[in-house]
Amino acid sequence: MADFSWLSKFPKMDRSTLLEIRKYLDGAFRDFSREYGELIESFFDPLLDFLIWFEKLLVQSPWWAVLLCITTLVYFASRSWKLSLGVVISFLLIGYFGMWEDTMRTLSIITVCTLLAITLGVPIGILMSRSNRTQALVTPILDVMQTMPAFVYLIPVVMLLGIGKVPGVIAVVIYAIPPVIRLTNLGIRLVDKEVLEAATAYGANRMQRLMGVQLPLASPTIMAGINQTIMMALGMVVIASMIGVKGLGQPVLKSITNQYFTLGLFNGLAIVALAIIFDRTSQAYAKRSQKHMRGGQHD
Repeated sequence: MADFSWLSKFPKMDRSTLLEIRKYLDGAFRDFSREYGELIESFFDPLLDFLIWFEKLLVQSPWWAVLLCITTLVYFASRSWKLSLGVVISFLLIGYFGMWEDTMRTLSIITVCTLLAITLGVPIGILMSRSNRTQALVTPILDVMQTMPAFVYLIPVVMLLGIGKVPGVIAVVIYAIPPVIRLTNLGIRLVDKEVLEAATAYGANRMQRLMGVQLPLASPTIMAGINQTIMMALGMVVIASMIGVKGLGQPVLKSITNQYFTLGLFNGLAIVALAIIFDRTSQAYAKRSQKHMRGGQHD
């Protein structure tokens, strides 16, 4: 008599076979990490040195000097005294509530992660915009990176590099880089073909068209991608604290495990303040750049 049990129960792999596959893959990755872990770790030593130096610079410098530098940068990027005043008030409150050092550590990590994401993401986005084949290859990888639970990134990174700043930065960059890649690709692809044809007619080569036409016209879209990358990086701060990244994430994690509501709330609000500052500053800079570019075209 025919067996129709598969109609009521989903057919699945034998448990022992599945266990063997898991053991094989886990063992292979473990052997890889033992064999090449130290080599990979030494490759990231310059990044670790820079992270330590930058964190010490922010933490050990006089608070008023750091606040002055941040406010100056925000003002020159946004040309908004209201936003600059908001930055001053936010950081004064952060310092008053005893969160200055943790905020500086988080700021250092997020700044480095953002710079790395831009340095890696923009060129990848440019490559995607130039080749449909590259876009077809990279897009599924970005889909996986954006939908994979953030905790999963920590497993291979910790197995390879242990716990600390560098594994945290790598996990944050992997989690946060997709928006800047996608929107760089999209922004360049949306540039009007007639404008490119006009540039070609004036004798511009491929690099000149990219640097002089495509990137400036795509800059608002690229800035939106950078903005989203910063937001995602800040959202990863608490998860990265689980592998030893110091900053505002560790008190939040401590408040979860010990049920300290106020501690979690205050540090969470400090992360929100950083997010709003980054968001408003990058948006204001993008708007100013767009106006300046339009003005130049009008002239």
